[in-house]
Amino acid sequence: MAIHLTPVAFARVQRFVEQTPGALGLRFGVTRTGCSGWGHVTDLAREQREDDTVFEQDGVRIFVDADSLALVDGTEIDFGKQGLSETFTFRNPNATAECGCGESFTTDESHR
Repeated sequence: MAIHLTPVAFARVQRFVEQTPGALGLRFGVTRTGCSGWGHVTDLAREQREDDTVFEQDGVRIFVDADSLALVDGTEIDFGKQGLSETFTFRNPNATAECGCGESFTTDESHR
């Protein structure tokens, strides 16, 4: 099991964590959204929850809750410009299809 940050995403997350008092790392998971069912969500982790799996990459920690883990395992997180905004992007090997706008995805997972 793994979550990987590209060098650009790593630098951005590291900077966010260093500049935010109380931040432990990146929280990464999924939520029900969009026309395809699942959307990736990111936030700064301020606590480690009991059901979290914690991945570490060169000192940066990524916290994933148990419900999201099977849906995001193996994902590569990148960071870059999309139009006029900067945002995280995700290469998720579990996604079997994405909606046209790229905001949500489906998987073969049926446990939810």
